[in-house]
Amino acid sequence: MEAEVGDEQMGEDPSVNALCERVADMLGKESAVFLPSGCMANELAIKVLCRPGDDVVCERSSHIVHYEAGAPAALSGVTLMTIDGDRGRYSVEQARAVMRKASFASPGTRMICCEQTTNIGGGALWELDDLRALTELAHAHAAFAHLDGARLMNAVVAQDVAPSEFAYGFDSAWIDFSKGLGAPVGSVLAGSRDFIDEAWFYKKQWGGAMRQAGILAAACSFALDHHVDRLADDHANARRLAEGLAELPGLLIDPSLVDTNLVFFELAEGDANAFAAALQSHGVRVSVVGPRRLRAVTHLDISVDDIDAAVAAFEQVIFSTSDSE
Repeated sequence: MEAEVGDEQMGEDPSVNALCERVADMLGKESAVFLPSGCMANELAIKVLCRPGDDVVCERSSHIVHYEAGAPAALSGVTLMTIDGDRGRYSVEQARAVMRKASFASPGTRMICCEQTTNIGGGALWELDDLRALTELAHAHAAFAHLDGARLMNAVVAQDVAPSEFAYGFDSAWIDFSKGLGAPVGSVLAGSRDFIDEAWFYKKQWGGAMRQAGILAAACSFALDHHVDRLADDHANARRLAEGLAELPGLLIDPSLVDTNLVFFELAEGDANAFAAALQSHGVRVSVVGPRRLRAVTHLDISVDDIDAAVAAFEQVIFSTSDSE
C-alpha cells in the first residue's frame, strides 16, 4: 500500500517498471509488460505473433483451448491445432506431424504453445530438453514459440532450473503472480523490445492499462522476494493430500503423478458436482473438471493441518454418502 506509484501507461510507475525489469531479466528477455491476468498474457502473445488464419499448435487440454473464452479465435482469428499429448505435454514428433507450411489452400503454423507446468495435465513438468527441442522445431519452420508460465515458478522450484533456462528459445514467456506466488493480481509478459512495444498497443486497445498499478506490482515483487522457495511446501502438501486420498475407497488417484501443487482425482462412481458440493459443506473447496473428475490445489494459505483436515472431510463425505445409499 506504501508503494511508490505513477502513471503505468505513461511508463512512470516506478514499482511497475522495477517489476517488469526484474522479470525480463529473470526470463532472459529484453523487455516486459505488467498485465491484469495470465489470460491476457497468452492472448497478447497470440495477437502480436500471429495473423488471422494462422495455426497455433498446443496440447488439447491447454488453457488457451478451454479457459480463455474463445479469445484466440475472437481476438486474433487463429486456428488451434491441438495434440493429444501426455498430461498436457506433447513431443517434438507430435508437433512436427501437425505443423504445416502455408499454401493457397492451407494456413501455416505460426506458433507453438507450451504450458509449464500443465494445468489440466495435473501440474506435470516439461523437461528442459523437450522445451528446447520444441523451440528449435518452431524456429526451423519459421514459427514462433510461446511459453505459458502460469505455474512456471513451480517448475523452477521442483526441477531446480532457472526461469531463464526454461524461457530460453521462446519468443514470449510470462509469469503469473496470483497463483502459487500468492499476490492478489498480476502477470508479467516478456519478450523482445519490439514484441513488448506491440503488446502494449493491444493491451491499451483491450482496456488493460492500469494507471497507478504500483500497489499491485509491489505485491508481485514481495512474492518474488518471499514466496518462491516456499512453493516446495505446496508440492509436499499436494503429495500428502494425494497419498491420503489414495487410501480412501471410491477415489481413483495415483500419487506418483503429483509433481507439483495440483491434485486431480476421479470418483469411481457418482457425480462430481454433488461430491464437490458435499465437500464444500465441510469447508473444503475443489474444482469440477469432468463428470467424475475433480481438482484440488495447494497454496500458501494451506498448511499441513489443513491437508489432514481436508482428508478427514473427504472421508466423512465418502462414508456419509455410502451410508445414505
